[in-house]
Amino acid sequence: MQRKALILIALAIFTVCSRTSQKVTFMIGGAPAELDYWEALASKFSDSTGIDIAILRQPTDTDQRRQGLVVPLRAGEKDPDAFLMDIVWIGQFAASGWLEPLDSYVDNEGFDLSPFFERVIDLADRYDGHLIALPVYVDAGLLYYRSDLLAEYGYNEAPVTWNELAKIAMEVQAKQRKINPQFWGFVWQGAQYEGLICNFLEYAVSNGGGIVARGESLIINSPANIEALTFMRDLLAKYRISPPNTYTEMKEEQVRSFFESGNALFERNWPYAWGLHQSPDSKVRGKVGISLLPKFEGGHHAATLGGWHIAISRNSDAKRQAWEFLKYVVSRRVQTDFAVDLGWNPARRDVYDSPKVRERAPHLVKLREVFESATARPTLPYYSLLSKMLQQKVNAALSGMMEPEKALDEAQAEAREIAARYKR
Repeated sequence: MQRKALILIALAIFTVCSRTSQKVTFMIGGAPAELDYWEALASKFSDSTGIDIAILRQPTDTDQRRQGLVVPLRAGEKDPDAFLMDIVWIGQFAASGWLEPLDSYVDNEGFDLSPFFERVIDLADRYDGHLIALPVYVDAGLLYYRSDLLAEYGYNEAPVTWNELAKIAMEVQAKQRKINPQFWGFVWQGAQYEGLICNFLEYAVSNGGGIVARGESLIINSPANIEALTFMRDLLAKYRISPPNTYTEMKEEQVRSFFESGNALFERNWPYAWGLHQSPDSKVRGKVGISLLPKFEGGHHAATLGGWHIAISRNSDAKRQAWEFLKYVVSRRVQTDFAVDLGWNPARRDVYDSPKVRERAPHLVKLREVFESATARPTLPYYSLLSKMLQQKVNAALSGMMEPEKALDEAQAEAREIAARYKR
């Protein structure tokens, strides 16, 4: 009897130790409701697999979240095992050797990547030939418009080119101001922050430009980019269809609330704004359409890619268990729940065909087309330095303090210096 009891105790100890060895620490930030959702999701996963997930909560602020990851990863700590990354962090984290390559996990299990947006995987989740992350949810810039006002003034659809947008915006703005002096044709993110670079890239890439890598150099001051930046400035100074505070104050929420108050015809923003525009207290509820962002003549539609991606730390001591959690997070069922419960844009194309998603979030059908044409910010280990510098130059051009060509010439020279410093 005593021997049997000792055996049972030993088995219990073995079970506890075995379960403890499978524990995965997952670092995640966001709003309190989102963190609670992740806690519940982790609990469901643990119940079905026996793998414990310990949620390490981070703040909502993106910069604080990034720093909270950089410290343990740089120090080679075993925790966190897995974490979410903003898309613009991936290049730095990968170049620093902090991310576990996922190729062997995918190959050994025959994990199917085909349901995901191929363009997102290729642009954001591959580095130096290796798969180093998976998308959890995606974002891309899009055009919101007042469908009621376009119809009132004889337009059946959203503008296809930027020149068409300017023409329509000037016409409608002039007529609407007779009844609403606060009305503007087009609101977008022009303040000096990361959102400005997202906007700049959309104009530049839709004109055949962008931040292009050529060998070890970056091409920033191309004719296509200069033309695109000139057009951005003209929205303020020539066409006068965007508010004067565009380059001083306009970020996502300022733009969203301005449009939602009924004071604008067109709005550039991320998909999150859709649900808020349809809220009961919104003055534009039921009057909003979404479309691809316009393009320049001869160019193609472009939307800067955003979103969050999940990865495994190279220093993790629970990589196999972390991989199981990654698969769960990006599974079709969980991605569907993200779309329905949180309003997140699925990283999997097959979720957009779900009857449940089509019923609860019909606007996602249009967003699928937007994500197919998305363009990524450069995947560079020094991207944060490049972005801060470029924000200053582009904003100076918008404010009229610097000519677009001079701003991008200076950006070109400083980009070379940043790249050279990083390589030393």
